[in-house]
Amino acid sequence: MRARVTTHDVLWDKYRQAMGDIDLPRPFDEVALVARLAERRGRPIELIPVDALPNLPCGLLMVTDHADCIVYATDTSALHQRHILLHEAAHLVCGHDRVAPAPAKRPAADGDVPSGARTLLPHLPDALVRRVLGRTVYTEPQEQEAELLASLICSRAAREARTPPLAEGQQRRLGSMFGAAPAPRGRARG
Repeated sequence: MRARVTTHDVLWDKYRQAMGDIDLPRPFDEVALVARLAERRGRPIELIPVDALPNLPCGLLMVTDHADCIVYATDTSALHQRHILLHEAAHLVCGHDRVAPAPAKRPAADGDVPSGARTLLPHLPDALVRRVLGRTVYTEPQEQEAELLASLICSRAAREARTPPLAEGQQRRLGSMFGAAPAPRGRARG
């Protein structure tokens, strides 16, 4: 009988591929997780807090030639800020920054940077921005995938916070009871 592979499994596999053997920070800290992602990618991720503006997304991922920038609203709850940061980081984990944008219906023109990016960061020259992903249309598969992965990370972090880690001796004893070797240190748990 084949095990059923769920969307959760596929997304968590993407997370493990992007993060390797790096566990979630304990205690969980989304800024530390983003720093680990940046280190793993070998590319800086700049966090840019801004006051939210009406009719603009509460978070944006802007990809430039030299760094990825996560713009997030600060005038919201800490839990919402966490989710915004994780949603935008999930775009990077899922490789959405490497997916070519949908073809334009007209030739690209100067100033084709979305208005959200231009309004939130007016000092950033349009020529620097290669790609902007904003949380505006939740029916797009990339947005759904990023939203679900952010929720999975939050859920896993909450579950791990309730479950103290096993000491190495406890892991060995449990492994010997069930005939399995303990996972190597620092190994991501599935």
